Amino acid sequence: MKSLAHSTRGKPAQAMPDTAHRLAGLREGAEILLDPWGVAHIRATTTQDLFLAQGFNAARDRLWQIDLWRKRGLGLLAADFGPGYLEQDRAARLFLYRGDMAAEWRCYGPDAREICTAFVAGINAYIAEAEAGRAPMPPEFALMGTRPGTWQAEDVVRIRTHCLTRNALSEVLRSIVTAESGDAAERLRCDLSPKVAPVYDPDLPPGNVPLAVLDAFKLATTPVSFTPERLAARLEDARRWRQVDAAGDVGLVFESPGSNNWAVAPSRTTTGRALMASDPHRTHELPSVRYVVHLKGAGIDVIGAGEPAVPGVSLGHNDRVAFSLTIFGADQEDLYVYRTRPDDPLHYSYRGGWEAMEVAEEVFAVRGAPDQRLPLKFTRHGPVLHEEDGRVFALRTVWSDPGAAPYMASLAVMRAKDHDAWRDALTDWGTPSVNHLYADTAGSIAWQTVGTTPVRPNWNGLLPMPGDGRYEWAGKLTLDQLPHVRDPGCGFIATANEMNIPEGWDHAAHPIGFEWIDRSRADRLKQVLSGEELHSVPAACALQNDVLSLSSRRLLNVLSGARLGPAAAPALNLLAGWDCRATAESAEAMLVEFWITRHLKPALFAAAGAQSPALLWPGSIQAMLEVLENPGSPDETAARDRLLDETLAAAWTGACASFGADPAAWHWKTLHRLPLNHRLARLDGADRAWSIPEMLIGGNGSTVNYANYRVSDFQAITGPSVRLVMDVGAWDNSVFVNLPGQSGLPASPHYADLAPLWENGDYCPLLYSDDAVEAAAVARIRLRPVQEPRDVSC
Repeated sequence: MKSLAHSTRGKPAQAMPDTAHRLAGLREGAEILLDPWGVAHIRATTTQDLFLAQGFNAARDRLWQIDLWRKRGLGLLAADFGPGYLEQDRAARLFLYRGDMAAEWRCYGPDAREICTAFVAGINAYIAEAEAGRAPMPPEFALMGTRPGTWQAEDVVRIRTHCLTRNALSEVLRSIVTAESGDAAERLRCDLSPKVAPVYDPDLPPGNVPLAVLDAFKLATTPVSFTPERLAARLEDARRWRQVDAAGDVGLVFESPGSNNWAVAPSRTTTGRALMASDPHRTHELPSVRYVVHLKGAGIDVIGAGEPAVPGVSLGHNDRVAFSLTIFGADQEDLYVYRTRPDDPLHYSYRGGWEAMEVAEEVFAVRGAPDQRLPLKFTRHGPVLHEEDGRVFALRTVWSDPGAAPYMASLAVMRAKDHDAWRDALTDWGTPSVNHLYADTAGSIAWQTVGTTPVRPNWNGLLPMPGDGRYEWAGKLTLDQLPHVRDPGCGFIATANEMNIPEGWDHAAHPIGFEWIDRSRADRLKQVLSGEELHSVPAACALQNDVLSLSSRRLLNVLSGARLGPAAAPALNLLAGWDCRATAESAEAMLVEFWITRHLKPALFAAAGAQSPALLWPGSIQAMLEVLENPGSPDETAARDRLLDETLAAAWTGACASFGADPAAWHWKTLHRLPLNHRLARLDGADRAWSIPEMLIGGNGSTVNYANYRVSDFQAITGPSVRLVMDVGAWDNSVFVNLPGQSGLPASPHYADLAPLWENGDYCPLLYSDDAVEAAAVARIRLRPVQEPRDVSC
């Protein structure tokens, strides 16, 4: 941490802007204090007023974003934007929760429905104020000729296409790659840990599932894109947008979620208090996918980050407990394949008989065209994604179960005041599956993995299976059956999406999953934390911004033991003595990433026999390194050395041709850029100021400062959406930064004010105490009931 931005010390006294709104639904009223970094500190005396104020505030800062989230999730885009969005609407509605709402609400606690009802009432109240001209309306609505929709409480929990579950896409790719190219190529695509053989049914060997099965799934989960061509589509053109084009015709990229978090015990910190750090990774968006807020009232006093369209806080702290999360690799999906009845394709084979599909005829409003009626089909396992040659393909996912609305269980977690209450609050956590960390003011730290984890008694969930009843889930693992620990002897807990199931785990009795993210970040966290005598808030901030690449270090170790020819010598000379830090300025980092992406990976894929290399990208860096580190026989070692020699020499030649012959002028940031373009940037009438100038950044997909990039052009696509470091108990010492800012209103001073801090590794205070908040406040918003409560005192 280099500095704290905008210190409040010595702030001159001045009149604070003070505005007021009268809102239907408020009982006693609420107020919102805004600090210099755009954080809203919301205060109320009743639960209803507190969450109504949170909804109002979410709309105040993020109305265009959350309105688009709702319309995408409910399948309502075509009504606003025309036929080019009809197929995306149909795909989204396949994944809406369609079960019993009473059971759904019970999963989140006795007051969850009340909270969501108040939250959406606040959103609707802001919309009413904006439409009446008493509050700003985001300019995007005028540009698009649309208005925000009216929310229902059920909208918050029925939308499931942001669940971040896995592994249906991988099952299909594994089936195709294994059949086309063999096990060696498949391992380079997705390494398994522990190493197991994927189980398949003899009636459905690899290669029997078409890639088109994934179209509806990807379309439902991709972000909304806007192009003049798509917006001008006619009804007869609608089917053109059935597939996601990775170049951007429908969506930009697919989510590769990661995250880091760690908790350190008091015995290993400079303050003698516990410390927690958290930086969740998501595909970068403008505005940020996270929103930082402080809620105080009715026994609640919690601050932290959450998703702006969901009430509560999913990572942060209350007065006693800090909590955070990273994605954990539990397998929560299965693709089923069914044989349909020849004389009636709406029936499928199940346990020796024929079972009827459920068919829902849905009406889709379409701007500029008549309403469209489209059928949605479901088997007993879930939505039908594809039909072909007398077969249907459906997805079984925990999305369909009660209690699977992402992060909603945080409403209970954020109110837990001790370890037992925290674990109890996690009991019904559905999605996403996460490593949940805990630290409290008494000095205890803990780790609990959570998320609905199905038990598969006779297969391992790595390939599509027949849906005829022979392969059914047999319940789910309980909280106690999932990995967990409290107060480990090493004095810290760190997670980064790696395979962290404890050694000796009985995978047969308690199967969890086999697909994980590169372990380099986790190894680096543990390397630093175990090597430090004492950890601190500044040290945690520095670690969140760490760009030392352990994968690059391993690759250089391979080079040091290989026999390379003179053509590769200039590259070796440049890399000699490199510290493997992928800084933005580094010429070495640029060469290594250019080599890996343009030359080394393609050569490894070809050597493994890949018939469709595009299906292997981005591939498993761990598997590739293991192949290079363990070549086998002398002949295989010689072949490896030839591959390294040829690809490194080619990378040097290509880099000189593209970036100049003098490597002193090479910089990783030349390639590795992070643009934050407004979603409407390609449309006539969109203000260029709505987009943020691209940032030139370091890091890669293996560094703690996660900066995964798009293969085609090295553009950074995924990384920390928000960074938090919490001093447990001395809460005002905590810090944060949210990229690019708190507000989604382009005219707001908090639209992009935090982007330079994020880029430079700087932070803002995460103020919590009443005194600190009052001292820092720069604006006040008073929310009052439409009719003031009567004074009934005697």
